[in-house]
Amino acid sequence: MWRKTLARLALSAALVVAPMVAQAQSRERISLIRDTEIEAILRADSEPILRAAGLNPDSIEILLIGGKDLQAFAAPGTMGIYTGLILESENPNQLQGVIAHEVGHLAAGHSARSGEMQRAGMQPFLLTMGLGVLAAFAGAGDAAIALMGSASQFGTLAALGYSREQESRADQAGLNLLDRSGISGKGLVQFFDNFRYQEVFQEARRYAYFRSHPLSSERIDTLRRKAETLPDWDKVDTEEAMLEHEIMKAKLQGFLNPQRAIVDYSEKDDAYPARYARAIAYYQMKEPDRALNLIEALLAEQPENPYLWELKGQILFEFGRTAEAEAPQRRSVELMPEAPLLRVNLGQTLIAMDDEAKLDEGIAELRRALTQEDDNAVAWRLLAQGYDRRGDDGSARLATAEYNFHVGDRQQARVFAMRARDMLTRDTPEWRRATDIVLTSNPSREDLRELAQEGAITTGSVR
Repeated sequence: MWRKTLARLALSAALVVAPMVAQAQSRERISLIRDTEIEAILRADSEPILRAAGLNPDSIEILLIGGKDLQAFAAPGTMGIYTGLILESENPNQLQGVIAHEVGHLAAGHSARSGEMQRAGMQPFLLTMGLGVLAAFAGAGDAAIALMGSASQFGTLAALGYSREQESRADQAGLNLLDRSGISGKGLVQFFDNFRYQEVFQEARRYAYFRSHPLSSERIDTLRRKAETLPDWDKVDTEEAMLEHEIMKAKLQGFLNPQRAIVDYSEKDDAYPARYARAIAYYQMKEPDRALNLIEALLAEQPENPYLWELKGQILFEFGRTAEAEAPQRRSVELMPEAPLLRVNLGQTLIAMDDEAKLDEGIAELRRALTQEDDNAVAWRLLAQGYDRRGDDGSARLATAEYNFHVGDRQQARVFAMRARDMLTRDTPEWRRATDIVLTSNPSREDLRELAQEGAITTGSVR
């Protein structure tokens, strides 16, 4: 899965935004986003469709990508959904329709025109990672700088392109998947119908999704005729599903477009998604007290909501109230112990405190999170900071090697792994892991010669 080659970020309810700058196919700034709450909603929307396609949902990595385009894609082991698509979808059924269409492409074994997808997959993206909600832009100062990530590469599917024939086949495959899942195909028809006008635009003015996925009135009408014959055409989303969809949209709007969120979710709107959006928007607009007042009111109504506790802790942490952040972050982990991103948040706070016992506990929390997400680069970086504060130089360098390894900087990974080997006890699991990083990070001849002389590796010829 892509998670083994893609740096994982380490916050959840407070939303991590990681800017990505395309190096080849596109110059549009997009973002990789990690958020436990939104990921859970997207997974719930996707699971029945993936199962209907004969895929194991646990084997599919869901990428939440920050970008205004109405974009989604499915590839072996990976599904990507842009925030623009989520924000433009009116209900879960529309979003599920697009997901089913993309999985339909995957199930049909479609590849991109003229190998474009394969070539695009080799084009590097620079992934610049930030811990916290745009912490560097929120005035977090040195703490933000210390938590800035490095860079990674992963293949872009931006060049994905399908023929009209493949689109029609994916439509039919998507409808079949929805039918087998007991989900109405009306949402897919409605979504495409909402953007019917795209076919009259010049190529450059169209949404990228409709440039790569040709849309026509004839195709929409054919899709509608087939969808109306299916038994679940009149089935509607449940109130719970609608609420979760609105929460997801409100959260994204609050983080990504705070000024607009304040307008769209006015003070007159007392619904939970509206108050949630306003709290996040005030937080993003550097009004933490107003945000915290709203969150306290929401917690009074939903004291068992881990995402509210995490958000409260994140705001306190990012505005320099580290000691106060500990309790709400502990509560979030207690309520959702299986969520590694929440645990990383707690570990981050604990190692930032001037308390040796808290430091040891923070290291333990980070290590536990890494047992669930061993490629979480930010967790490795925080762990390196924790070990460094404790004076464990060998472990600190190994954690830094892991960090660089998972963000794709193999040269630095090799350098720090070699340093770690000199400080770690020989033949321990940590020492062997450092050796493995060296061997999988383009080792120099000198490195190989040194490893061979130590007996760490056996080689017939090291020149």
